Amino acid sequence: MDFSFTEEQLMLQELAARIAREKIAPSAASHDAEASYPLDNIRLLGQNGLMGIEVPAEYGGAGMDPVATVLAISEIAAADAAHATIVSVNNSLFCTALTLHGSEQHKQGALRSVVEGRAIGAFALTEAHCGSDATAMRCRAEATGDGQWKISGAKSWITSGPVADWVILFAVTDPAAGSRGISAFLIDTTRAGFGRGKKEPKMGVRASATCEITFDGYLATAQDLIGAEGQGFKLAMSLLDGGRIGIAAQAVGIARAAYQASVAYAQERHAFGQAIGSFQLIQAKIADMKCKLEAATWLTLRAAWLKGQGKPFSTEAAVAKLTASEAAMWIAHQAVQIHGGMGYSQELPVERYFRDAKITEIYEGTSEIQRIVIARNETGLR
Repeated sequence: MDFSFTEEQLMLQELAARIAREKIAPSAASHDAEASYPLDNIRLLGQNGLMGIEVPAEYGGAGMDPVATVLAISEIAAADAAHATIVSVNNSLFCTALTLHGSEQHKQGALRSVVEGRAIGAFALTEAHCGSDATAMRCRAEATGDGQWKISGAKSWITSGPVADWVILFAVTDPAAGSRGISAFLIDTTRAGFGRGKKEPKMGVRASATCEITFDGYLATAQDLIGAEGQGFKLAMSLLDGGRIGIAAQAVGIARAAYQASVAYAQERHAFGQAIGSFQLIQAKIADMKCKLEAATWLTLRAAWLKGQGKPFSTEAAVAKLTASEAAMWIAHQAVQIHGGMGYSQELPVERYFRDAKITEIYEGTSEIQRIVIARNETGLR
């Protein structure tokens, strides 16, 4: 059993850490306060190979493995979770979908442009009335009889929706076929029939820009179909397994930042003539935070390693996502408590860690859904 990383993985981690330290962290608070999308930073990440970490080099990517993706996302999330949300969606969902299921045209066009930071990708599965129950979607792609589909409907909570150039859309092509009647399409947002709706006023990860997107007679061609018709739901579920590793990595980064801030504050802050870190109640918090952080880190890396080895990883991805997201929420909560009044102040990033951590328990499968996935996989019962 070898817990070391390769030289290439460590180099990518250091690259991500340097960009996070020099470019992302200094502007994180202002992007959060203004809910402004960090387009320049995202383009910079793309130019440095961080928007297509697992994409083959022939399509502009770094050609690395899921462990490298986890290391990079965690570094970015420690500086700002909103940036990490964008990076995770582009790497784990958008780029993986086109790498594994897209046509050569998709790969040389949309995929390459997103990987290189010239364009922004988005993933559109959720609708206002159905989050966890994706098969209840109403967005409809109706065949016109001439090799095209007319798309009508709306998708909600779309990360990067306000600025996306390309969208992977899941829509119903055969209402009578249930989950086998859902197909995936690559959407060009410059075409007629595509629109952007309400921008969501979020509690956390505010800079990641989330909105509703709409379709009113948008015409998709056969060349826009991703994979086979009717295979969209299966494709989406397989992508979410990998996406959960990305969110776990994000949660690990948030948790690490909150933990490190707490340790430093416990050493520096004095009360009753001594550092507050010398009080046993604070020490207990620090110890528990460390244990939860380590568990989340290594469970996430193990899930990523399994994926990279081509082994089954669905359960491990759910375990990692559940453990890491709940650890991030708990650790960020304790960080606010350790910082006292300053933890509640926007002068320090601790309150942002607390707000940002919550979403990791919700998107790409809530904690409740993760528990269902784990239990069903373990028992074989539904």
